[in-house]
Amino acid sequence: MKESEVRQHVTTPLVNPAFAPVVPRFTDREYLNIVYRTDADALRAVVPEPLKFEEPLVRFEVMKMGDVSGYGPYTESGQAIPVVLDGEHGEYLHAMYLDNFPATASGREVSAYPKTIGAPNLYVDNGALVGTLDYGSLRVATATMGYKHNRLDTAEATAQITVPTFMLKTIPDYDGSPRVMELVRTEITDVVVKEAWTGPARLQLFEHVLAPLADLPVLEVVSASHILTDLTLAPVKPVHDYLTGARR
Repeated sequence: MKESEVRQHVTTPLVNPAFAPVVPRFTDREYLNIVYRTDADALRAVVPEPLKFEEPLVRFEVMKMGDVSGYGPYTESGQAIPVVLDGEHGEYLHAMYLDNFPATASGREVSAYPKTIGAPNLYVDNGALVGTLDYGSLRVATATMGYKHNRLDTAEATAQITVPTFMLKTIPDYDGSPRVMELVRTEITDVVVKEAWTGPARLQLFEHVLAPLADLPVLEVVSASHILTDLTLAPVKPVHDYLTGARR
């Protein structure tokens, strides 16, 4: 393979890429979102500057992907933290667990999504929408919400899932020092909200050393939503370089 041909490949392994080089379109992406109040000191320990938070809130999410071009269906769960950067409100993606390796590899290599393998699930049980997350054989999160109790305004649902998203992109050099360390920004585009609901909700987080969701403890459930949508993820753009201190 010639050098010019090598440069045309952007995924690894070279001749057997872990994921397809496509921009995925999400069809029938189903969200269970629970926003909860947590300990402010715990948030300060994990939110990287220059991001700031105004209230000690966390959004726990379980997302069931009905159909994703390039990856197929899968389920994902994690925590997002409402933050502010230079007056712009958004969310910092703190942790993501999913059951699809190509989507995990793509999210980490192409973008900066903090993805790792887990076993999330989203289903309806006896009048409740249930979201769970297992790490290995152990349960680390259980969320329940009244199933389709009250309709949520479509505009509000759209606003919830289209806030800018911030992530930390780190690529180590061969000596272990950081080669790339950037704060990046992305957003959701081409959104079609098909259904949106709200209702009462509960959330339990369980201690696990390798899946430390409970380090951001649940003090009070603030709100919940259940949203079905189609959408596309925009490419990431760097907004802050930690190695030079420069804003982009």
